[in-house]
Amino acid sequence: MTAKTVTVIAALFATTISLTSCGNTIRGMGQDTANTVNATQDAGRRVDRAAAR
Repeated sequence: MTAKTVTVIAALFATTISLTSCGNTIRGMGQDTANTVNATQDAGRRVDRAAAR
């Protein structure tokens, strides 16, 4: 293998790893946001129930 081939393979590998990491981060942020929304809605329901008593 020539140096150029090794460089191209390394660049492709680095790009693949970067894109995969980015996708995982975006999905993780989406899940965190969804959990925050659910927790906020649940807290609102609890306050509403407490106020109704």
